[in-house]
Amino acid sequence: MRTAHPALLGVDRTRASLAEAGYLASDEIATTVYLAEALGKPLLVEGPAGVGKTELAKAVSRALGADLIRLQCYEGVDEARALYEWNHAAQLLRITAQRDSSRGSWEALRSNIFGEEFLLPRPLLTAIRSTQRTVLLIDELDKADEEMEGLLLELLSDFQVTIPELGTVTARHRPFVVLTSNATRELSEALRRRCLFLHIDYPEPALEARIVTLQAPGLGEELTASLVRMVGALRAGSLRKPPSVAETVDWARTLLELGALTLEPDVVRATLGVVLKHQQDIRDATATLELDRGLRA
Repeated sequence: MRTAHPALLGVDRTRASLAEAGYLASDEIATTVYLAEALGKPLLVEGPAGVGKTELAKAVSRALGADLIRLQCYEGVDEARALYEWNHAAQLLRITAQRDSSRGSWEALRSNIFGEEFLLPRPLLTAIRSTQRTVLLIDELDKADEEMEGLLLELLSDFQVTIPELGTVTARHRPFVVLTSNATRELSEALRRRCLFLHIDYPEPALEARIVTLQAPGLGEELTASLVRMVGALRAGSLRKPPSVAETVDWARTLLELGALTLEPDVVRATLGVVLKHQQDIRDATATLELDRGLRA
């Protein structure tokens, strides 16, 4: 078993380190992050959009004092975008120059143009080759094609990647790997086996109130409680895009900016665009939420 970083040495210390990094973690989150560090395992974080999965990776990076290397996944992301690619323009120039000089054999030239000089590392290779420890965030993996998961298996199990022309590159400093998924498609069992799994849902009201207090100090306890209740009521509806935790914080900062002291109905209606991003959601919320009752609760 490897030695954990002092910032993540034990559940309580992990919780405290994440809090110092601006992330209030539940017991489950703190325990899983600690275990990922202690066991040297990648961490697969799944849950709805906007619950703080990416923020957790950023907080771990700050807690460790390590650089964050991010691979943002999307449909069509491939090896050339994720791992490495060859600098074809530079290779062509080298071939042309050597042909004109009429020196050297093809075998020598071939060996030459597939050297380090022509290699363009992408996020996965950059993390593996880093001379210092990093946090590698593979964000929204469920948006990538299934072939992308196959590309990750060697890295997630052995913390190494294989480049056919150069051989196997093993991590000098094993990165802390966080993979996130919004669960829009099922990830493979092979990938899941290599990771510790953590599901993050919207926080309980008490925790969300603490997050608001941390990120938007000065809002006041009563107004914070009203805001969290209102967000909870919105999430309980059938909105196309429920408010994320980050949007809750944005709403709190909006109220501070406006100097609001209470959640009056006119203020709520005027600022719904901070937390709702579709016009139909705003119409539905305005029409169906019992704002007055929610504000009096």
